[in-house]
Amino acid sequence: MPAKKSAVRRSPKARTTRKTYNLQEAKVIVETKGSGKPILLLHSEDRYERSAAFVEELAQKHRVIMPMMPGYDGSTLPDSIRSIEDMSYLYLDLLDEMNLQDVTVIGFSVGGWLACEIATKNDARLKKLILVDSVGIKNRGAYDRDIQDIYYNTFAKVKKFKFHDVKKDPRVLTDMSDDEALDEAHAREATARLCWDPYFHNPSLRYRLNRIKIKTLLIWGANDGIVKTSYARGFAKKIKGSKLVTISKAGHFPHVEQPQEFMKHVKAFLR
Repeated sequence: MPAKKSAVRRSPKARTTRKTYNLQEAKVIVETKGSGKPILLLHSEDRYERSAAFVEELAQKHRVIMPMMPGYDGSTLPDSIRSIEDMSYLYLDLLDEMNLQDVTVIGFSVGGWLACEIATKNDARLKKLILVDSVGIKNRGAYDRDIQDIYYNTFAKVKKFKFHDVKKDPRVLTDMSDDEALDEAHAREATARLCWDPYFHNPSLRYRLNRIKIKTLLIWGANDGIVKTSYARGFAKKIKGSKLVTISKAGHFPHVEQPQEFMKHVKAFLR
């Protein structure tokens, strides 16, 4: 008689709540998933993190707080917010409004830039920092290409910059509904407004990274064509005591291409 197959026990999905906060002149939508020690997740300009499986995994033991950056996914972008640095003060207000303490911040790409702007200004509510293929600084001279130009190059070429294996890009533009396509258009407009000039960096930020005193981990895709590993090393050198790990066969979004390897490093750091 064949042995009975044991039932696979799955953890129930963490409960998700959604709330809008009125901060300065902006309306910021915040999704919260799970319970436990807080993790503030700052999404990238491409927002792959919003639907990533690792968020659910984190929410099994943590309270994952995911604000939609002004201009993205329903949060409003008033004229008073003209840069990622402006936005950092809005997020400091959000931390106060939610009365968060001992927060681990995980920032992806532009979200990593935002995390650094926050941490260099006031880290009183922060505990740890994870930067994933972050932009935000200029390492070399004015005419040296530190951050690949996503506006000059073709869509196909930019996709190759972002992914080691372009087939792993979960976003297929031709499969989008009209509402999804409109959200994508709004997000790209917001990215251009906030990050175009200066291009994906704050010229002053590099000189303030020494102010980051909390424990910091940088996670980088070894095949990132947007900001290469040499850029990551320059970033890490400016944050005293930080650690840099690279993930092979991954581009600008290692959490998309190599989610298990990505979570291995995140879990170890959280412990």
